[in-house]
Amino acid sequence: MINVLTIVLAVILVITSALLVVLILLHRGKGGGLSDLFGGGVSSSIGGSSVAERNLDRLTIGIGLVWAACIVAVGLLVRTTA
Repeated sequence: MINVLTIVLAVILVITSALLVVLILLHRGKGGGLSDLFGGGVSSSIGGSSVAERNLDRLTIGIGLVWAACIVAVGLLVRTTA
């Protein structure tokens, strides 16, 4: 049972790692970033960041929390089986 859970957590870890790479690259940096390629460059400077940018921030933080939880869970599982 622990081996199956470790495999499931490892798969989730790989998926969230790939998603984090993509989401971080989509963020708009000082030079515009890759988000300009997908229409993220059209935002008003009056309100600060756009709704899409705030949603991207929330999604990145959420995926990051899932990623961190998987790291901790795999570490605890490996520690208890060793």
